[in-house]
Amino acid sequence: MRSDYKDWLVAQQYAANTQTAQLHRLRRVEDAYGDLDAHLANGTLGDVVKELTYGVDDERRERPNPSRLSLEGSIRKSLQSYKSAVVRYGHFIAAADAARSQVATSSGVSLPIPEVEQTRQRFALERDMQAELRRSIAKLDASLTIIDDGAERSVESGFIDIMCEDEAGDLVVIELKAGAADSRAIGQILGYMGDIATEEAGRTVRGILVAHDFDRRVRSAARVIPSITLMRYAIEFLFEPQPLIESMT
Repeated sequence: MRSDYKDWLVAQQYAANTQTAQLHRLRRVEDAYGDLDAHLANGTLGDVVKELTYGVDDERRERPNPSRLSLEGSIRKSLQSYKSAVVRYGHFIAAADAARSQVATSSGVSLPIPEVEQTRQRFALERDMQAELRRSIAKLDASLTIIDDGAERSVESGFIDIMCEDEAGDLVVIELKAGAADSRAIGQILGYMGDIATEEAGRTVRGILVAHDFDRRVRSAARVIPSITLMRYAIEFLFEPQPLIESMT
């Protein structure tokens, strides 16, 4: 595991206990399966992820733990957290490699690309939104409890921003979008909800799409998909007077 992964977790604004848990899980996986970077280089990380996969059907049939990890409690929930940690690390490596391979000028200085910078800014805002919402989920819905151990849950179609459960025991997928959400956001959250419905067979799943605004297709789609709720966020500016003379103490 790369030494700068912890710095990346900090930069992503994961809580301190979440950082510790993620690193602990990766170390345990490496103790059982060997260096994850070597698996990435050899193309065998998918084999590790496959062994960490254990669904509701496996649980119902009381199948044994398919992994090399010694586990306590629910096999499914434990392996779900280890699998997400490994997949997240794989995404970190892929993003780091992509950043290093940016086109450079003849002097070796990377050229800023407007589209790339806009994507970074949007991603940073979404990380800020997620961190704030995790601190105060009741502002969105007082009935929700976060159940993803402080980090995005990995599913077949990607990472769920925040995974919750409501007072009725229903699962709630929360997807955050900085700025306006277009029709792709509907496809994305429906994909996540479908993955969860498969992994958590028999449980009711609904979704909340949070954005600053929604285009017409999103609003139209939400009217005929009762399991999706649209929530609009607003940014509040605070203003404080600036002292003209600094304290000499």
